[in-house]
Amino acid sequence: MQQIINFILRNKTTLLYLFLVTLGLALSIQSHSYHRSRFFNSANWFAGSIYTAQSEVTSYFDLNAENEKLKQENTILRTMLYNEEEQDTLPVENESFNFKVVPAQVIKNSFALRNNYITIDKGKNDGVQQDMGVVTSEGVLGIVEHTTNKFASVQSLLNTKSNINAKIKNTNNFGSLKWDTNRFDVVQLEDIPRMVPLTIGDTIVTGAMSSIFPENIPIGVIKKFDLNASESFYSIDVSLFNDMTNIKEVYIINNMNSAEIRELEDQIRNDQ
Repeated sequence: MQQIINFILRNKTTLLYLFLVTLGLALSIQSHSYHRSRFFNSANWFAGSIYTAQSEVTSYFDLNAENEKLKQENTILRTMLYNEEEQDTLPVENESFNFKVVPAQVIKNSFALRNNYITIDKGKNDGVQQDMGVVTSEGVLGIVEHTTNKFASVQSLLNTKSNINAKIKNTNNFGSLKWDTNRFDVVQLEDIPRMVPLTIGDTIVTGAMSSIFPENIPIGVIKKFDLNASESFYSIDVSLFNDMTNIKEVYIINNMNSAEIRELEDQIRNDQ
């Protein structure tokens, strides 16, 4: 108590000045409508700034949770999209769906080699197996090649071993999508006959001849095509929708009928 009294005595002049200033401001604000209006506007602005800053800080720390919610919602929407023919009669989680979707994140990505691979953070424990398709929100990314319990490696489109069934969206003519290693944003569509009408900008999507991907998943657009007079097929460059240098969020597609389809295809090959 004595220390408080000593403090007041030492600073009595300053404290008296602050008291009188505060009192004068209070009387001025109370007696003048303009001053009162300015004061409350300033107080509201200050309080609003504090609340805005608080909200931004809270939102920042909630981003991970919000991203997870969005990822789950996108997974449900993609499951419905890839099972479009059945969604009118089946609930979203129905076990009879032909395609199931698992969200994942990229933890490593190569794009400057001849045979590029992408490592994702989902593996056998999450139901991920070899030969499952991998896509992004923009389009096709690649195919799962190897798995461990917690991780999987994806054979990128930018891989000389990659060979994906693809078609021209507006004609439904299909061919094989491959990569000539020249550019990381362009792949090649082969086996399109010369009688097929082509236009620069035509959209290329996955075909119906695949046991891995659903039909009509975007891949890219025709950037250039050539036809030598002595050849029967076009040479087509496809500009990818995906930025292969910047991949983060992906979706793994599990075709529930793929094993049966491959077994049937193996029987046909053996018969031949």
